[in-house]
Amino acid sequence: MDDILLQRVRNKDKEAFEVLYNRYANYAMRVAVAVTKSSTLASDVVQETFIRVYYNIDRFKYGHSFEPWLYKILINECKRILKKGTKITYISDYIETGSDIPQVDEHHFEEYEVLYRAIEDLDTKFRVPIILKYLKCFKESEIAEIMELNINTVKSRLFKGRQKLKKMLTHREEKEEIK
Repeated sequence: MDDILLQRVRNKDKEAFEVLYNRYANYAMRVAVAVTKSSTLASDVVQETFIRVYYNIDRFKYGHSFEPWLYKILINECKRILKKGTKITYISDYIETGSDIPQVDEHHFEEYEVLYRAIEDLDTKFRVPIILKYLKCFKESEIAEIMELNINTVKSRLFKGRQKLKKMLTHREEKEEIK
């Protein structure tokens, strides 16, 4: 199904592009919010990502999965935006003010709020692979391709990221027990 749709997008079919956008935009937004920690920045990232997809669809290698290619563009856009030194607003600010974060299941979010906050606190180099692996279910080889890293670097960052998460969560649990 994606192959036909992508071929239509390649032929600059705007309806096909709209279908493609509607299929992937919410997922892209979730990842972008998790990486940038800002729904405003994430919205810009997603918009720019899909503009790049539209204009660079000829670079996509048919026969390959579209999702890793899309997320590679998305992650590169996140990095580009974050390098600009833009002030970051944290997800917690949106929760406290009641602002809308697209497609976040509130019950599910509350259940894992501590974990999400810990992931938010990770350095970008650990946060991005953790998000792609455990929230987006990409294989390590796909993460390596998306992030343009050696697979062993990805494995190392996942391992270190998990260690840091465990340490943060244990520390937060201990603080809660003291209260």
